[in-house]
Amino acid sequence: MNSRSSTRDPIERQARQRAGAKAGLYIHALVYVTVNLGLFVLNTVKGGPHWSWYPMFGWGLGLAIHALVVMLKLRGNGLSETLLAQERQRLLDQQRHADDAPARR
Repeated sequence: MNSRSSTRDPIERQARQRAGAKAGLYIHALVYVTVNLGLFVLNTVKGGPHWSWYPMFGWGLGLAIHALVVMLKLRGNGLSETLLAQERQRLLDQQRHADDAPARR
């Protein structure tokens, strides 16, 4: 399968986007653990006040938000797709009711 035909397939494209989102989160988590472990070791070796906790908590909040966004994006079709489908259905229902109204008279 070449890359040109795979990008035309909507399921393949969506699968690649989802895999990319998951991979991005995994890389973010790996870098978070590695850097913060290094900061913690450096802080422990140097002594003094425990400043390494501050970047760990701040970055941890960012990582948690990233994870939440990925989970919400991967759950079902995503919020935007769900809203789009609901609006499409609402408009189709309105159109059907408008088309049925003259037939009732």
